[in-house]
Amino acid sequence: MTASVPRVERTNDTLVVSGEVDAESVVALRSKGEAVIRSAAVNLTVDLEGLETAHSVVLSMLLCWQRLASTQGVVLTYQGVSERLLSLAALSHLDDQLPGFSRK
Repeated sequence: MTASVPRVERTNDTLVVSGEVDAESVVALRSKGEAVIRSAAVNLTVDLEGLETAHSVVLSMLLCWQRLASTQGVVLTYQGVSERLLSLAALSHLDDQLPGFSRK
C-alpha cells in the first residue's frame, strides 16, 4: 500500500490539508501553509477532513500556523478533525489553542 501524497491547497477561504503527513513531509507543508496565511486578507478555515494521519508533527505544524496567523491578524478555524487527532491534542493539552478542536 502506498502513502497518499500530503498536500496543502487553498480553495477560496479554506486551507485544505490532505494525505499522510510525516516528519519528512511536514516542513514543506508547513512552509506552503505559512505562505497562504501570509497572503490571506481574510480569516481562513483549515479543513483536515482529508488528513490521513494523526501525529505530533501535524499538531506542531498547526500550532505554527496558529501563531503566524495570530501575528498576521488572521483567524484560523479548524474543521474535519479526526477523533485520533482530537484525542492527541487533548492529551497534549492543546485542544483549547486550536479553534475547532475543543469538544466542549
